[in-house]
Amino acid sequence: MKKTRLTGSLRDSLKNSLRAALSFSEIIAISRQIINHSGPLIQTYRTQNEQRASINQYNFPMLDRVYLREKVDDLRAGLIKRGWDTGILEEVISLDERRRRLVKEADELRSRRNELSKRIGEMKKRGEDPGEVMAQVKEIAERLDEIERLESEAEEAFGRAWLSLPNLPDESVPFGRDETDNLVLYEWGEKPEFSFQPLAHWDLGPLLGIMDFEAAARISGSRFVLFKRAGSRMVRALMNFFLDVNTSEYGYTEIWPPVLAREEAARGSGHLPKFREEMYYTGDEDGLYLAPTAELPLANLHMGETLREENLPLKYTAYTPCFRREAGSYGKDVRGMIRVHQFDKVELFRFVVPEESGKALEEMRSEAEGLLRRLNLPYRVVELCTGDLGFASAKTYDLEVWAPGIGRWLEVSSISNTKDFQARRTGTRLRRKTGDMTWPHTLNGSGLAFPRVIVAILENYQAPGGVVRVPDALVPYMGMEVIVP
Repeated sequence: MKKTRLTGSLRDSLKNSLRAALSFSEIIAISRQIINHSGPLIQTYRTQNEQRASINQYNFPMLDRVYLREKVDDLRAGLIKRGWDTGILEEVISLDERRRRLVKEADELRSRRNELSKRIGEMKKRGEDPGEVMAQVKEIAERLDEIERLESEAEEAFGRAWLSLPNLPDESVPFGRDETDNLVLYEWGEKPEFSFQPLAHWDLGPLLGIMDFEAAARISGSRFVLFKRAGSRMVRALMNFFLDVNTSEYGYTEIWPPVLAREEAARGSGHLPKFREEMYYTGDEDGLYLAPTAELPLANLHMGETLREENLPLKYTAYTPCFRREAGSYGKDVRGMIRVHQFDKVELFRFVVPEESGKALEEMRSEAEGLLRRLNLPYRVVELCTGDLGFASAKTYDLEVWAPGIGRWLEVSSISNTKDFQARRTGTRLRRKTGDMTWPHTLNGSGLAFPRVIVAILENYQAPGGVVRVPDALVPYMGMEVIVP
């Protein structure tokens, strides 16, 4: 990398960093960011070694400490709205203050050491014995080693605590304690009326010979499903149908991402450390996590990079299998495939300028609704209250489809605006047309999750004798109009 002159803006940024009591590594990181901002559309570090060395810094953005000190009241209010204990915030504040005290003491010790070292040189020139002063320098060095160790420990503790803080709820989100306080905005479509007792999908699937829960259990245990024949074709049909609409009509770029992710990436998207018990882990040798959603890799698609305003929005869609341990749902929805460990889903994801994220959320909700309307499945739109928001979300809409066989509304899409929460954690920055640097907003939504869509298709489109009509939108993809036993 060629040398870069120390510009006025760079000097000012370094001074501001020092005033904020940032660590040396953070000052280096912000310097690199400023240097790299003068490059092309999307900037990356020049070598893989540099990227590996810097990857952890993306999870501790340089402005977070300033943000903490300036927004502490907002953070506290946000935790209260979510129903969280504010003790975690007080811990973060305490750790930040402790680290600042240690940094100050370390700086004072270094300054004192430099003064004594200079005095030693002067004493030697005069032929005086500097032994006593050298002993003081040794004591300072020992104390400085201890202070730097404590500073490092405080830094790590701060990072862990800071990453445990959830996103702030948007001001428009209704206040509530839990899912019982969510708001149903409206329903779409007519619930089917049957002249017979409708079957649940766990009866229909085996009757049609398109699902085998027993074989899945023999292979993998509970909460798995094995599709076959027309069931397998429906899975492929949904994948292609969703991706075709998302790319050809909605204007998304298709991505086929890895489904194994590094811990840094899982932290960046907000899945770690909060949901560690919910994720499948390959073990310490590889240190990789199975993605619970394509949101994880898509949120990290521009980790450590700088996006330009004139190239936003960036719209991505991706199909992935998803893996979730469902550790907190023991004994809940065990039957059928309402809650499974492995399922397929197509994701919608956007990077946008901050002032457009509210509008983008409504657009993405409309897009997900459009998929359900094409399948002619009755659904409702639910706005989540503050107490039911996901960890990374500032505002969320859920789309719930009607399943008449089991008589329940089932979530098939959750569309969320995370604002700058994920961008800060992944180090994805935004250069405005004015040259100012800020953070883009990110949004994600299911478009759509397969298992419950299949549940709804089977239960809404069933006829006497176990026959199921294929939705018109899927007929070209499946090559059949009905599924018969």
